Amino acid sequence: MPPTFILVSMVILGVSTIMGVFTNSVIVLVNFVDKVKGKKLNPSDLILMTLGSLNIFFQFIMLINDYLSFLDHDLYSSYQIYTLFTVLLILPIFSSFWFTVCLSVYYYLQIVIFTHPFLMRMKLGVSRFIPKLLMASVFTSVANGLPAALNRHKDHLFLNMSSNQSLEVIVPKVNVVYMLPSTIISCSLPLAVIGVANGMIIKLLMKHSHKEDVNAQGNLSPRAEARRRAARTIGCLLLLYISFYISEVLLFIDTFPRNSFGFCACLIVIYSYPPAQSIVLILGCPKLKQVFFALLQCLFSKEQPKPPEIFCIKLQIRHFNSQHSNH
Repeated sequence: MPPTFILVSMVILGVSTIMGVFTNSVIVLVNFVDKVKGKKLNPSDLILMTLGSLNIFFQFIMLINDYLSFLDHDLYSSYQIYTLFTVLLILPIFSSFWFTVCLSVYYYLQIVIFTHPFLMRMKLGVSRFIPKLLMASVFTSVANGLPAALNRHKDHLFLNMSSNQSLEVIVPKVNVVYMLPSTIISCSLPLAVIGVANGMIIKLLMKHSHKEDVNAQGNLSPRAEARRRAARTIGCLLLLYISFYISEVLLFIDTFPRNSFGFCACLIVIYSYPPAQSIVLILGCPKLKQVFFALLQCLFSKEQPKPPEIFCIKLQIRHFNSQHSNH
């Protein structure tokens, strides 16, 4: 029977996959339906749709990868299988980080008021700029991810099965020589960009006059609410990003034994990243938020939907001729 931490990890991975596929499918389907109806997707919708599709792919690849490593370690450790899954996992991880950068740049361009001519042109041409930025993100991720297939080695680990027994396990690993520059380019650099964008937006919110943010009724103006919503979204994505990044580093450098609580905790953070990211994106978009809560109400509400109410409006029609004859 597999160790307890493996069973717990498999259950958590299965639950997070179901949640992640559901939440990310909401993002993709809502925007896809709008596209089919002939509505033009703005750059933010395009980024969200791309991120949602990528997260669904990442969830399934991570599910197959980890289940195979748990259930058939010998097959997983083979040269072809390990190389395939290494590349298939690295590509969506790197792409997700760069797509988050695209979203941060978009929010920054939309919120901040520029005076420099170059930045003003970028702000006005953001609908043409964002698709090119997404393509550049994919190219950068592929350029950094594909070399992982040529940079791996076998590592020997010892698992403590009991107080007197230990099991030697051969674990495939990616070379540090490759991982160090690739993570700097596709993990650390996007993290820094997102942090700077988030800091600039928060700084703008702090400097902005409260009188201009509040309307005559004492409520936040739509523009002020959009700025705060963007800051919350980027801030939450930044926290998720940092948690995921730290967990990946701790696992890569073998900080915790494979049957320890720390190792399982890092796996939980990694497994929770795609669904948590999609929930943050949904809550940051009013359109997606409305559809998401409507779906939850349909799925979990025990009350029967109320029949539509029909209101009869009595109209009084006055004929011009009858009024004219009275004069």
